[in-house]
Amino acid sequence: MEAAAPVPLRHRLRRVLTFWRRSISARVVGGTVVLTVVVVGVVGWFLLQQTREGLLEHRIDAVVVEAADEADDARNRLDSASLSEIDAAQQQRELVEPIIQRGLARDFYVVLAASDDASGSDPSGGAAYTLGLDRDSVPSSLVAHFAQSAEPAWTYTTIRTEAADGTVTSEPGIVVGNQLTLPADGRSYTLYLLFPTSEDAETLALVSRALLTASILLVVLVAGVTWLVTRQVVTPVRLARQVAERLAAGRLQERLVVSGEDDLARLAGSFNQMAASLQRQIRQLEELSRVQRRFVSDVSHELRTPLTTVRMAGDVLHDARDSFDPVTARSAELLQTELDRFESLLADLLEISRFDAGAAVLDLDEVDLADVCHRVVGSTRALAEQRSVQVVVRPMGGSGLVEADVRRVERVVRNLVSNAIDHAGPRSAGGPVVVELRVAGDEHAGAIAVRDYGVGLAPGESARVFDRFWRADPARARTSGGTGLGLAISLEDAHLHGGWLQAWGRPGQGAQFRLTLPRRTGEPLRRSPLPLVPDDALERA
Repeated sequence: MEAAAPVPLRHRLRRVLTFWRRSISARVVGGTVVLTVVVVGVVGWFLLQQTREGLLEHRIDAVVVEAADEADDARNRLDSASLSEIDAAQQQRELVEPIIQRGLARDFYVVLAASDDASGSDPSGGAAYTLGLDRDSVPSSLVAHFAQSAEPAWTYTTIRTEAADGTVTSEPGIVVGNQLTLPADGRSYTLYLLFPTSEDAETLALVSRALLTASILLVVLVAGVTWLVTRQVVTPVRLARQVAERLAAGRLQERLVVSGEDDLARLAGSFNQMAASLQRQIRQLEELSRVQRRFVSDVSHELRTPLTTVRMAGDVLHDARDSFDPVTARSAELLQTELDRFESLLADLLEISRFDAGAAVLDLDEVDLADVCHRVVGSTRALAEQRSVQVVVRPMGGSGLVEADVRRVERVVRNLVSNAIDHAGPRSAGGPVVVELRVAGDEHAGAIAVRDYGVGLAPGESARVFDRFWRADPARARTSGGTGLGLAISLEDAHLHGGWLQAWGRPGQGAQFRLTLPRRTGEPLRRSPLPLVPDDALERA
């Protein structure tokens, strides 16, 4: 069995980002955790600083007092010493050895050095000190202080010691100095006591670990509580989204489960009331639409029989109009014209009813849009000559072959050309009246644009022009005998192919209608080979 291929890192990142964008819970929990970490970090840092300062202050106070007690005890012993004793070295040893012994028991180190040591680099001045202590542990700054002043002083230092096996260790500490006068030689000596602060560092580390552990537990607890609270709010919203999606998909019987009496329960109840109202209204509209489609279909079919009879009678009158007086002959001609328009209206109503009922189907074949344009120009030549309009076909490049129903495509183009001839106007002062058919294609789609230079369309009319029975100017006569349904049927034909039918127009600049069809039926359209706004429009200039 072959191992599954690893998911690329960018796909994982994309999934994480998608989850982050779509999940309210993730964003709320993430934001809360980040804020909690910041707050806990700031508070923890402040507490550690306060704890550190408190431990150091307490340690400093303790070691200063202890050093002062040792210095006082040393002075008392020196005051009680015999004046006849003149051996200064012996007096130093007798003075410092008890202090060193107490230092070993109480964990501090001792150095006794002459204060007037000229070198300043050797604080011991040849005096006694705790065995194994590096005498350089006494900072030179403190030695310099006692070379100029007799006041007690302290400072931080690093205590370095050497064990019997030669191992050298270093640890932080505090050194406190007090001056003493040795009766044996009358010289001033400084008693340095070095107190390690390792225990305080260990205490601070213990407090830091405790704070870190408590902070981690607090962040986890806050994240868990936030997730639980968010889930209580987000879960009903998520259920409402799922039910709304089912309602949008046509499952109008879907409802939310209402439990409790809180705000979310009331929201669920209101949502169910809204869904029930929508379901009732949609059913009423569906019933009304069904009745309307049935009415249009029935009326269209029922009118065919009387229309056939009237047509027969009209044909007889029209054929015999030469034997009538002029008024009666003209009436026969008008009757014939209106019967033709009535038949076209009935045919359009039947076609619309088929679209409404979803019964319209395509008879697909390979169609050359350029050939369609030439055939439409030939069929509308009589109307164009009647209006003194010149209809021309301009190939714009690319193949115009598409998979389509040639009958429906020709009907769309014929409607567009007839409409353009009706509304055509001179391109320029004294110029010819022209209607242009532009054809283009690419690897994805083919398009036909019908351009006229007539009255154009006012703002907002480019969308309404495809409404049934809508007219930009109700007072304008239909010289081509239109029924008011041609563009509506053309739009349905374009949608049936999965294509676009769009309009552009400006008052005084004419209009352009663009039909775009996919190269293969069912393929999605992303762009058209022809622009909707013509190149010669003023807004492109």
